[in-house]
Amino acid sequence: MRILYSLLCVLALATATPAFADTPAPNQVVQSLVDDLGKTMDKRRAELAKDREGLIKVIDQIVLPHFDIDYASILVLGQNARTATPEQRARFAKAMYNSITHRYAEGLLKYTEGRVRVLPQQGELNDKRTLVRTQVVLDDGKLVPVDYAFRKTSQGDWKAYDVIIEGISYVTNYRNQVAEEIQKSSLDALTTRLESQGAKALESMDSEGIKK
Repeated sequence: MRILYSLLCVLALATATPAFADTPAPNQVVQSLVDDLGKTMDKRRAELAKDREGLIKVIDQIVLPHFDIDYASILVLGQNARTATPEQRARFAKAMYNSITHRYAEGLLKYTEGRVRVLPQQGELNDKRTLVRTQVVLDDGKLVPVDYAFRKTSQGDWKAYDVIIEGISYVTNYRNQVAEEIQKSSLDALTTRLESQGAKALESMDSEGIKK
């Protein structure tokens, strides 16, 4: 399950679209991206398995331009976003993104083509928000439902901001844990911990969440 979650978190970051003259539907974008991701890993898996920083760079190149970090971080902060300054929000967003990519980077090494089945769009495409429904194929053949939440930005491009795995939103999951961390200390203290501890800070937060 750790490998599965690693894969899904990486894909959660990777599912969004750049702006084109004729913007493709979000589910078409997801299909294109998971295909490209599979081809990239097939070519460079052995190389990247020995180069963690190179693996992070690949994620940054593929993911970072297409993920709405600022919006996702505001959702994760919840009510705490209202009292945070723009600088605090920006710093937290960067720290959260870096922590997630470093924690789940190795999951990308397990990714192969065909692992993700993109399902057809249901109904008419909403002009502001939509879900892309997929199924992830496990080693034993089991299918895990995964939904990717998209929003259309003011620039007119679709960007991903959340992933829902078997009905569980990663934004909601982290929002609850972040709220508790901020209540115990402060937003600046949490951000500093994410910056200094990175993936270890997320592991600590996740383990605390599992205990509850």
